[in-house]
Amino acid sequence: MELFLAEHKKLWKKKSTVISAVLCFIYIFIAVNILSFQWISFGSYKDGFVNNFDGFVQIRNKQEYGEKWKGKLTDDLLQQMIIDYQQMLKNEEIDIVWNADWSTMANWLKTLYPELKVEGSYELMLDYVDPYKITDFYGRRQEKIEEFLENNGQTGDEEEFLLQMNSHVEVPFSYEWTDGWYFILCNVIPNTETVVEIFIAIVLSTIFAGEWHDKTSTLVLTTKKGWKELACAKIGSGIAFICELFLALVIGNIALQIIYLGTRGWDMPIQCIKMLAVAPLNMLQAEIYQYIYILLGAIGFAGEIMLISALVKNNFISVLMGIALLYIPSMISNYLPLWAQKGLDLLPLTGSSLDIFRTNTFKILGNYIWSPYLLVIVPVLIGCLCMPLTVKIWMRRTKV
Repeated sequence: MELFLAEHKKLWKKKSTVISAVLCFIYIFIAVNILSFQWISFGSYKDGFVNNFDGFVQIRNKQEYGEKWKGKLTDDLLQQMIIDYQQMLKNEEIDIVWNADWSTMANWLKTLYPELKVEGSYELMLDYVDPYKITDFYGRRQEKIEEFLENNGQTGDEEEFLLQMNSHVEVPFSYEWTDGWYFILCNVIPNTETVVEIFIAIVLSTIFAGEWHDKTSTLVLTTKKGWKELACAKIGSGIAFICELFLALVIGNIALQIIYLGTRGWDMPIQCIKMLAVAPLNMLQAEIYQYIYILLGAIGFAGEIMLISALVKNNFISVLMGIALLYIPSMISNYLPLWAQKGLDLLPLTGSSLDIFRTNTFKILGNYIWSPYLLVIVPVLIGCLCMPLTVKIWMRRTKV
């Protein structure tokens, strides 16, 4: 424990660690959260494509308007929502129109009723569609899911597996204002994931390579505990750094989420965001999954980075290889066959937590497995396999 604490203190004393953590917090809390909530995403519209700095008030207005439609999403409710929106548009009540969940409704119509779109029109279907033609909402959804799977080549047993999963989605959906949850699940958390992986690569890539850079490698053999204990302490301090960074970011994200959005709508199904999603998850469950994905993926990625750090004796090369590990898989993915693309997604933090909205699967031993399950299991296993290799490789290089 004493050795671990010493290594952990040493890691946090590095300028690169402090600067990375500060920049990470500034970007996530200021740019991704506060500025987006207060200005970029939820501020009221202003001329010149610039919003006003009044997001908190506007969110409250949207939530208050959304209370009118809170409840079970039926054909009648959706029709009334469309009628109300079109009436406000006709009366040029622009301020109130922006409070309506118009982007969500427009997406539903585009997905489920494409035949009602007027060819050549640049208006939203929501602006002109006949509300009374919006019927059989859930029947349409089922048809579109089956059509999507067929077009995606997911037929036979795979289609049966996904449709069975979809059968557990409770209908009719519970509904409230959805834009806030869309912003959290599709913007805040994915941005957090991107920033975390970059700073892990920067901070942990020098955890072993730095011993040669600082010319302290010869002292390792003279330590009281020896190379093996020291290597384990370094790995432990790296994992602790990830958990601390993750915990700080999650607490900050959730605090700002509660301040701006509260807890309304946590039990809405994720289908309110993506109608063709088949997973029987609500918004809160989706958020928990995404954070678990980031934490386990970060641990797996840390294992890879520390292995690289043990393999090389140059800080710059170690950092460069760590960054390359992040971006090369995504750069080459589009040029590979589908099975190879899916395989790359299993590398730590290479896939996406947004797979909960998709129908991706893996076939293992004749059985289909929904991809989000493997995206949280395989990366952390990869990291755990890398850690003993890191100790072994660093031992050999230290002896040399």
